[in-house]
Amino acid sequence: MFKNVFGSGFLVRTAHVILTWVITLILFLHDPDLRKQEENGKLVQPVLFVLLVLVSVLLYFAVSLMDPGFILSDDNGLQFTLGTTEEQQDMIPPPTSKSLRQRRCGHCLLQQPMRSKHCQTCQHCVRRYDHHCPWIENCVGERNHRWFVLYLAVQLLVLLWGLHMAWTGFSAAATWPAWLRSNGMLLAVAALVALLSLTVLLLLGSHLYLVSLNTTTWEFMSRHRISYLRHCGADENPFDRGAARNLWGFFCAAGGAAVVWEQVYFREGSDPV
Repeated sequence: MFKNVFGSGFLVRTAHVILTWVITLILFLHDPDLRKQEENGKLVQPVLFVLLVLVSVLLYFAVSLMDPGFILSDDNGLQFTLGTTEEQQDMIPPPTSKSLRQRRCGHCLLQQPMRSKHCQTCQHCVRRYDHHCPWIENCVGERNHRWFVLYLAVQLLVLLWGLHMAWTGFSAAATWPAWLRSNGMLLAVAALVALLSLTVLLLLGSHLYLVSLNTTTWEFMSRHRISYLRHCGADENPFDRGAARNLWGFFCAAGGAAVVWEQVYFREGSDPV
């Protein structure tokens, strides 16, 4: 399930952890409200903030070390699971030779199920490939995509709280040079946290939007180059089942077995291409 913690992304993960806790320490040292609460024995907010930071770090490691859905062998006996009822699954036609026809990857020579892609960095094909994220040094795919979105949400909460702490932590001074001397480090941290907050906000918003459409970053950006989408209309998505069902299937469907997207693609009412 998890990759080697001492793999190629060890330095990136170490840098992430160090940066996270250094920023947390600086914010604590400059935030008068949290220090006053701590001195008065009111530990709810300080402990909650530290726990939230810890959860974000644990989620980061879970997403970065988790198998995103690597295809390691040819497997034609996958079970179809979408977290739907039996009646809904009955609407999917049985597999046919046409609908389940798969092409072989030119790099790893394994059969590629629909919506999978070979990642040049990871050197594996990934089911329901979304993108390769350099900050986690891992692909985002079928198995870890929901955890990636959850990580972004928790990280955004941490960053916004940290931004508030930085804003309330600035101390007054008589002159501008004196203000910079006493608040320079906090100002640099606040600027970094603000930049990270904007980045994570845009990432979270874009992923939630794509999830609501049941499409991936790769499919959205490279639609014209993907064989099973090339002949669809500009606004046509053969995997879209409505925003509510898409979100439910993404966040609430039972994990484990891989989805046979060929059966969804060739369901009744779809036009095979």
